[in-house]
Amino acid sequence: MKLQSDWLRGTLAAIALALVTTAPVLAATDDGHVADFLLDNGMEVVVIPDHRAPIVTHMVWYKIGNADEPPGKSGIAHFFEHLMFKATTNHAAGEFDRAVSAIGGSNNAFTSYDYTAFHETVVPSALGEMMGFEADRMRNLILNDDVIKTERDVILEERRSRIDSDPQAVLDEEVDATLWQNQPYRIPVIGWMQEMEKLNRTDAKAFYDKYYTPNNAVLVVAGDVEPETVKALAEKTYGKVARGPDLPPRIRPVEPEQNTRRTVTLTDARVSVPGFSTQWVVPSYHTAKPGEAEALDLLAEILGGGNRSRLYQELVVKQGIAAEAGAVFQGTMLDATNFTVYAAPRGEARLADVEAAVDAEVARIAKDGVTSDELEKAKDRYVRSVIFARDKQDDMANMYGSTLATGGSVQDVLEWPDRIRKVTVDEVRDVAARYLDLDHSTTGYLLPQTQAEN
Repeated sequence: MKLQSDWLRGTLAAIALALVTTAPVLAATDDGHVADFLLDNGMEVVVIPDHRAPIVTHMVWYKIGNADEPPGKSGIAHFFEHLMFKATTNHAAGEFDRAVSAIGGSNNAFTSYDYTAFHETVVPSALGEMMGFEADRMRNLILNDDVIKTERDVILEERRSRIDSDPQAVLDEEVDATLWQNQPYRIPVIGWMQEMEKLNRTDAKAFYDKYYTPNNAVLVVAGDVEPETVKALAEKTYGKVARGPDLPPRIRPVEPEQNTRRTVTLTDARVSVPGFSTQWVVPSYHTAKPGEAEALDLLAEILGGGNRSRLYQELVVKQGIAAEAGAVFQGTMLDATNFTVYAAPRGEARLADVEAAVDAEVARIAKDGVTSDELEKAKDRYVRSVIFARDKQDDMANMYGSTLATGGSVQDVLEWPDRIRKVTVDEVRDVAARYLDLDHSTTGYLLPQTQAEN
């Protein structure tokens, strides 16, 4: 099972993931048609036909993530992701996994701030079986104290191994807790250790009953299928699950105006190369004014989206002082999100000089903006790069699922390229000037022990 607590945080792997998940794209289908319908119990179903290969990706997205957790119960969304792989009244523990393996398929799950998703990639003939398993565990899990204790120990060890033993992950948590003053995005997806230790069966059962219902879920099926077939199978499986109580709107605490510059520093003997990232609170696709999120996407592409970006060309190629440098905008969030720039020095270069060079590029683009030619090339690169992701069914399913789980629609996905094409140079400059103010930012420093002592 995969934990998606941080998607960007200054690493190249995170940049690669953000490239295919930050924004919605065109549908990769034979005829461009994407089917979208509701079952009688309120479950939304999206079908993305793609007949190039005899495989299908099946995903169930629940509109529940760690940002929706009750106070004092941090980590329960991720904990429950684990519990979903346990026994039900109809299937023994591990039976689902064995069924997927027996046909040469794959399955997994992940938890993020705004949603939890479960997915399988199998041959089309197995789609009905996958739906049956997922529909079964939507309501029929066996949650006893032994199951709770065993899996709670697993997530506690996961936190020790993936967070507490990794200086970068520890710094990421501290930066999040500093950047976000009020919004629940400040709480790690995996949870705080002292709260994770107290999660119990009563907590799990209440969480399950409230959120794991068909009317709080989105089914996305991409691959060698037809909408009519998917609809018939969905009605036969998911359609038999009773609708749950209507949930109130997902209204969370609002971030106050940020008017200070904050820094977080972690020194550790295990760190060999220093690095830094600076973050700003900015609107997401769900919260932005028309055109703002698209402009932020292009700003990230121009400033630090790849080896043609300003940061890479200036710091890595021309000055030769950085080993890496980039920028990321994580647009698919339910609430406000963050815009990040990051870099690490090369050779004998000083981190302070690298940071100053990054700051100068940010200030320059906020003051002078970008050229028309630069913007058009960025649009071409950006749209082309995410369209390439259409070659993978799971990427397509992720794009639609993450958009629908955070307040968007199928139409938003389909219209995104046109909205990107309409962004002007003035709009890019305006969002840079409006949001990328260093006096309203949070910077995290990861330093070797020896450097901190100098």
